Amino acid sequence: MNSFNVAKTLHNIGINKLKPMQIEAQKTILNKENLFLLSPTGSGKTLAFLIPMIQQLDEKTPTVQTVILSPSRELAIQTESVFKQLKTGFKSNCCYGGHAMRIEKNNLLHPPAVLIGTPGRIADHIRNDRIDVRAIKFLILDEFDKSLEFGFKKDMEYIMDSLFCLNQKCLVSATEIDELPPFVQMNNAKTLNYLAEKKEQKLRLKIVDNLSGEEKVDSLIRLLPELSKEKVIIFFNHQDAVNRISLLLKEKGIKHTSFHGGLKQDNRERELTKLRNGSTNILLATDLAARGIDIPEIKNIVHYQLPQKEDAFIHRNGRTARMNQEGTVFLLHDDNGLREFVPPNLERIHPPENKGNIENTEWTTLYIDLGKKNKISKMDIVGVFCKKGGLQKDEIGLIEVKDFSCFVAVKSFKLDELLSTLRDEKIKNKKLRIRVAD
Repeated sequence: MNSFNVAKTLHNIGINKLKPMQIEAQKTILNKENLFLLSPTGSGKTLAFLIPMIQQLDEKTPTVQTVILSPSRELAIQTESVFKQLKTGFKSNCCYGGHAMRIEKNNLLHPPAVLIGTPGRIADHIRNDRIDVRAIKFLILDEFDKSLEFGFKKDMEYIMDSLFCLNQKCLVSATEIDELPPFVQMNNAKTLNYLAEKKEQKLRLKIVDNLSGEEKVDSLIRLLPELSKEKVIIFFNHQDAVNRISLLLKEKGIKHTSFHGGLKQDNRERELTKLRNGSTNILLATDLAARGIDIPEIKNIVHYQLPQKEDAFIHRNGRTARMNQEGTVFLLHDDNGLREFVPPNLERIHPPENKGNIENTEWTTLYIDLGKKNKISKMDIVGVFCKKGGLQKDEIGLIEVKDFSCFVAVKSFKLDELLSTLRDEKIKNKKLRIRVAD
């Protein structure tokens, strides 16, 4: 055990106490048992394994002690973000495809205690001897079912074969797994299954049915003025459909963001940032956004296309009605039969006859091509925007600082004046290049 104070840390992040699932996971991990944790999306699984993992870190060990494998870049980034919020004093690094290899190599020259990343990138670092594996005792396989689905089986198998000093594993999933692959070697693991627990969700399901292709688009446009007053995700089965509807909304001047696997990592981060900071309330997405990404509370979900499988339907719906909040799910459906997993007797609705106006949000996202690696901080940005740009603090919204870039939300009515005022300004003796993140 180290000096990490659980109660103080939880208080600092606004949590009074751990949930029963988190307490049981903590006891199991601290008891040095392997753990197979099954719990729904949004139930707090990340804290469930991070807290006891941190308690076991050795402050005197100078190399990697724990590896956390995530199926997606977004989940890896989110997990590291939660870890950093805990302010443990232990270093972490995040590695994933699309992230500059040069940065990761440099980071690994000064090894973190906790290494977080996607299986493909972590396997590459191990294969090329950039990681000293001798002190790695604990492996966490987060959202394991998704890692299998995304084709990471061989990479995970290679990693587990390479970590020859492992003495503990934790496998986490939001979905029941019929049979674990042999390479996981979890025969003696303790299983905590919270999937059957009924969340006290206030979730309403509504359907607009018997729609042709053109009617479906028209129904969406008619629903959006009301739905987009709060955050809404519109789900599609394929990225081509996302792009097609995105183009249509752009033609109509409707601000939105898009998210799918065909976007480069920088673009995916930008799109999610605009949703988080309130520059738009509308996100068009594939199932990549159904779990494992850092987005705020979502009020409404729209299934523009129904998924093929029940678990995808559940995870999409799980993006709303979290933490006992209310949420509504809308199904835009053609005249083909509904999937067997869709609940019967849905409330049938008709979109408003008149297309209302979609009100644009009060924020706009700005992009700055400087970041953490240029020694830029949030306070640097606030200082320049207020002292040089003439903004009040309440006219600056969420600021997200990446390795080589920053995204800053500002009040839209100040945009033109700000861009003009800061045209020739510098920050940390570097030219300040700002543009709208479109």
